[in-house]
Amino acid sequence: MLLDSAGDVLMFRTVDPLMSETGTWWELPGGGMEAGESVAQTAVRELSEETGLVVAPSRVGEPTWTRTATYLRRGQRILQHELVVELHIADRAPVPARDGRTPEELEDYVGHRWWNVEAVVGSDQRFFPGALPTLLGPFLAGDVIDEPFEWWN
Repeated sequence: MLLDSAGDVLMFRTVDPLMSETGTWWELPGGGMEAGESVAQTAVRELSEETGLVVAPSRVGEPTWTRTATYLRRGQRILQHELVVELHIADRAPVPARDGRTPEELEDYVGHRWWNVEAVVGSDQRFFPGALPTLLGPFLAGDVIDEPFEWWN
């Protein structure tokens, strides 16, 4: 979870181009671990690929939010085990670069927004994770979260 100097959270406006019935939603940057990577190394690599921002792994917080979810993406059922970490940057709402994204991410991410916590909590938008509006505040307050299994779509 990337937070800027104002405490706003970066999310990508996402669409599944192969499944129009899924609609659109907002999701956090992130992705899968590669062999031999630590959680912090994965977080900074994914952040660099998806936003162009380069940070040291030492700046990544411990994974205090764990979850397992399943969802349909591009016609396939995915089962994903997730660790959510916190990372703060000194800049205010930088525009994410697109050059490091995969071809699928270039199709799927149709926008971005830096959300303040109150806007997420009060929003009627769809998020992944689905419980983000209720768990964001506790996560940022330092609570350890072991989220129940989510059948997202």
